[in-house]
Amino acid sequence: MNRDEQEDTTVYKVILNAEEQYSIWPADRENPLGWRDAGKTGSKSECLAYIQEVWTDMRPLSLRKKMEEEHDG
Repeated sequence: MNRDEQEDTTVYKVILNAEEQYSIWPADRENPLGWRDAGKTGSKSECLAYIQEVWTDMRPLSLRKKMEEEHDG
């Protein structure tokens, strides 16, 4: 059995950065610098499904704010 065929039993957590961009990270590891917990842990597929559900606007936060300012101004 090769590595791809083995079941991934890693518990992941969803993390996000200051630009509100999402990623997954092994739950037992310290978050990378600049990333914080988003409050979801589980299997890889559960975490990816969560991200797909909540990350509906792929634009970085700074771009969203800039576009809102231009629209309101």
